[in-house]
Amino acid sequence: MAPIEDASVDALRDLVRKLETRVEQLESKLEQTTGGVSTRKQKSTAGIRMILMGPPGAGKGTQAPKIKEKYCACHLATGDMLRSQVARKTSLGREARKIMDQGGLVSDEIMIGMIKGEIENNQECRQGFILDGFPRTVAQAERLDSMLQEKSQKLQHAVELQIDDGLLVSRITGRLIHPASGRSYHKIFNPPKEVMKDDITGEPLIQRSDDNVETLKKRLSTYHQQTAPVVAYYQKTGIWRPIDATQEPGQVWKSLLGVFGEDKDKSSSTSGSLLGRIGLRG
Repeated sequence: MAPIEDASVDALRDLVRKLETRVEQLESKLEQTTGGVSTRKQKSTAGIRMILMGPPGAGKGTQAPKIKEKYCACHLATGDMLRSQVARKTSLGREARKIMDQGGLVSDEIMIGMIKGEIENNQECRQGFILDGFPRTVAQAERLDSMLQEKSQKLQHAVELQIDDGLLVSRITGRLIHPASGRSYHKIFNPPKEVMKDDITGEPLIQRSDDNVETLKKRLSTYHQQTAPVVAYYQKTGIWRPIDATQEPGQVWKSLLGVFGEDKDKSSSTSGSLLGRIGLRG
């Protein structure tokens, strides 16, 4: 049997990716036509306490709202949380503003205080939380563990969405954001139903000014330098899990469910996609 040429393999990969995307769209439409019944049935009564890691463009903005909905947890994106505290002029916000105005970095103590305040006072956090953008250092990870230990709690999962830097350029430069919710779309790979409008609210989407190649390379370099020691820390604690973020969003979600113990198909994180099943992942 003659070997398959690279061009044929690439064509097959492209076809399968299109099929996966189409299946995802049909599943989404089915949920909508049933009034969202299937989504409600999938909600979990179990709480969740987790960290969602990944470079910019890996898909955290796509997956975090789904985790939030399923587990009725709060999504604590620390950058948004810090801006909110400053805008609301809370005591921690005023302290952070003073430091930022002087060109300094907000201390770990302030950030932990903000997270603790959200966990204790935000009603959405009663069943757990998804931390996004924190911790970024081992010292922060240790402080977070200590804070949770005081509350007789501990992290359950530290999930890292992994993707090659080269693939992120096309993802980032086409990314669209719904500012109010943090939901993200992509002009090509995950377009909204209406051009530049959020699927749920119909509100306008934006493209971030720092979503360009030059800025991305700097952010990726910083991310890798910061994240490697944090990953090693959570590997030692046994809660770190990698997810292949090059998969279609629906397959990434299935992989996440596998990490959470709610998807019985153990192969979902490595070969759950059509590409993996027919040996064309690469």
